[in-house]
Amino acid sequence: MSGRLWVVVPAFNEAARIPATLRALAAQTDTAFTLLVVDNGSADTTVEAVRAFADRAPFPVHVLTEPEKGVGCAVDTGFRHAIAAGAELIARTDADCLPRPGWVAAARAALDGGAGMVCGRITARRDEHGPAGRAFFAGLVGLAALFGRLRPAHRGGGYLAPYRMHAGNNMAITAELYQACGGMPRRPSPTDRLFLNRVRRTTTSVVHSRTMVVENSTRRIRAYGVVRTAKWYLDRGSGVLDPDPR
Repeated sequence: MSGRLWVVVPAFNEAARIPATLRALAAQTDTAFTLLVVDNGSADTTVEAVRAFADRAPFPVHVLTEPEKGVGCAVDTGFRHAIAAGAELIARTDADCLPRPGWVAAARAALDGGAGMVCGRITARRDEHGPAGRAFFAGLVGLAALFGRLRPAHRGGGYLAPYRMHAGNNMAITAELYQACGGMPRRPSPTDRLFLNRVRRTTTSVVHSRTMVVENSTRRIRAYGVVRTAKWYLDRGSGVLDPDPR
């Protein structure tokens, strides 16, 4: 059954963080999946870390190189590779995130239950910030979700499903819907929001799962500071900083 569900993880210079992500995937209650790590031209030992893990992983592990820079490029290449290899269901997280043990099982249950796409719940990693930082992150996510629902561009004609907070590092989709909606935009950033709206124009079957949980890295807060982080999540840009500090 590992060929039916694939997990795609884009990675760029994540040698320090990806081992913890791989351990979190190995600790899933449902390990009947194939893991595909899409390396986006790392200059560190990210690929070596994944290949070392593959020797002891409880599921098949593949590494694919995407030379075109950008997380949208890496994700789209990974998803299309998985589909070409026979994947029917695809879940995605990022190389600095920690999926909780029931993450894969929750994604599979939602998609097998009839969802076309499922968006999970994100929370801050406990090893990066204390309670205050995690509370700030939770508040920021809640504010971004509210802003997304109220934003005029996310309402009106053309959308078949209501807006739901969508974190690219915690989502799953059927191969059929991924192809039908046109896939992940390779550019411009933020590609996740553009992708969600493509899906919303294609189907009514977008659901949210509170049991599909990923602990999210909060390094954007450290990279941007509070104000610029808020601007990013509220779709007001990030000033002169790189919009994708991976």
